[in-house]
Amino acid sequence: MSTQASRVELEEIEITKTEKLLAVVLTAFFLIGGVWAYSKVDEVGASGQRPPQAYFTPAEQAAVARANDAERRLAAATAAEQRARQELELAREAYRTALDAGRQAPALEAAYQAAQRRYEAARAETRAAGAELAASQPAASAAYRRAGEEARSDARQSELVTFLLRLALVLTSLAVGYWLLVRLRRSGSRYLPVAFAVVAYAVLLSLVLAGDYVTDYIDVQQLGPLVLSLAGIAMTLVVFWWLQRYLARRIPQRRVRKGECPFCGYPVRGGEHCEGCGRLVIGECTTCHRPRRVGTFHCAACGAA
Repeated sequence: MSTQASRVELEEIEITKTEKLLAVVLTAFFLIGGVWAYSKVDEVGASGQRPPQAYFTPAEQAAVARANDAERRLAAATAAEQRARQELELAREAYRTALDAGRQAPALEAAYQAAQRRYEAARAETRAAGAELAASQPAASAAYRRAGEEARSDARQSELVTFLLRLALVLTSLAVGYWLLVRLRRSGSRYLPVAFAVVAYAVLLSLVLAGDYVTDYIDVQQLGPLVLSLAGIAMTLVVFWWLQRYLARRIPQRRVRKGECPFCGYPVRGGEHCEGCGRLVIGECTTCHRPRRVGTFHCAACGAA
């Protein structure tokens, strides 16, 4: 049996249910690996992101450190003032109780006066810490704003890189799937369901990408689903166009093998013209000049192509 005849027989065998099942299973495993790679791309984009503190200049670091020290000083002074107030209240109550009882209490009076001095000192420290914080806060706030803007810019850049890598993954998967489809279909391979599985996986991965970015509010990436849609449509139409040309070449040959007119498919009953469309179905061989069926690969008399 010739290679051409074997290929024809393979093309005429329908894909079995087992092959269809294996194609579905293969699609699922392709999708598992594809989603894993899709998620790992996010780590590549996020690797360049840094916290806002990493963007501080030396002067900004000094300003932020001063503000942080002022905050800690104010917190400590506020706590000390509260303790001094409690001690003052206790000392005052003890001294007042002694006076109400008509007793001389020089020790309680001294304790009360000392507590009052500590409270006044604590209040002064709180006011000084507050003033220092107010003086250092503008520079620290400006540093945080500038560093935050730079961090957000880097984050947007990282997200854009992630999106482009994911888009490249999806488009590459589509291209490989369609290439396999064309290659295996042209060769008449029985592994054609593998190409179906790759194409189905690529389409499902495209839906994952579109679902991730269709509600994204980043301006550049809002066009992502549109770019993916247009690229997928273009690639699909190219493959569809190729398939139609392929079928247009193969259909006449299949009709000839079945004893039909290569132009309209009407059964040929031995005459030189088709009874369905009237066109000539028996021509002259250019090599031996004997009658030859139109659309055959070789002449039946001399074997010429």
